[in-house]
Amino acid sequence: MLKELGFYKGINFGGWFSQCAYDESHFDSFITENDFARVSSWGLDHIRLPIDYNIIECSDGTMNENVMSRIDKVLELCRKYSLNTVIDLHKTAGFSFDTYSENEYGFFENMNYQEHFYKIWEYISKRYGNLSDRIAFELLNEVTDKEYLTAWNSIVKKCIERIRNFAPDTLIMVGSYWNNDAEAVKDLDAPYDSNVIYNMHCYEPLKFTHQGAYWTDKIDPDSRYSFDQMGITDELFEKLFSSAIKKAKDNHTELYCGEYGLIDCISPEDSIKWYRTIHNIFEKYGIGRCAWSYKEMDFGISDIRLDTVRQELQQYF
Repeated sequence: MLKELGFYKGINFGGWFSQCAYDESHFDSFITENDFARVSSWGLDHIRLPIDYNIIECSDGTMNENVMSRIDKVLELCRKYSLNTVIDLHKTAGFSFDTYSENEYGFFENMNYQEHFYKIWEYISKRYGNLSDRIAFELLNEVTDKEYLTAWNSIVKKCIERIRNFAPDTLIMVGSYWNNDAEAVKDLDAPYDSNVIYNMHCYEPLKFTHQGAYWTDKIDPDSRYSFDQMGITDELFEKLFSSAIKKAKDNHTELYCGEYGLIDCISPEDSIKWYRTIHNIFEKYGIGRCAWSYKEMDFGISDIRLDTVRQELQQYF
């Protein structure tokens, strides 16, 4: 289904309207029309656009029409270059996946924060609900702790109920705890309707994909590993995704991987090996995917370091 819908092979435009400097010069220059043309020339069918709640809102809580008009232009450029768009709410009031640098807490316990979340999605749905042929919604990026599961399942249902008043047919993507971990998909509720699919992220093995990372205590930033040292195989990803694949099959829906990628200190040769291996399993099970990330963000796929292998790399998105 995702191949036919145009959400099968994509790339994230991370760092443009999320995890960024909130200023006009950044919005104007970080991604330009040439980047849309380039992504399209790679044979991709969609982008994922992370947005932060406090970039699309003004300080008084009203929607920021200046930023929303920019997102309108993003969608028009996607249309021009035959790309679909996943609108991903990367941060909401009271919650961010980035617990190290964001001061956002209380979303899963606070009904005011939850109502705020529903109203954001109502607004987005009213604005873009008539574009269901080329836009999908991702409710929230990377729920962190397993203890949030019960609340999250309830929030998902209520949010989709509100969205469906304005966007009855739009594809909606729902991820689980442990930062959208594949093995946590099994604990999500059944999809609200036939246009809801399961979402996961994959950066496994973490000590390989994130080696040198300075922003997490899960990684020794001084350690380095080669692809061959890690014993990464098709079987590793097949086992990792198995329960999520089963969950999707049992509930007659699809599975999508909204983020996967490698930090920029990994060699081009090892990068090719990893992308090829995970691609094999995506293709075997028809899993839609969206690589992280197009530019910079410590994971930049368009960065010059990958120019020597770019032609081959394009085969593995």
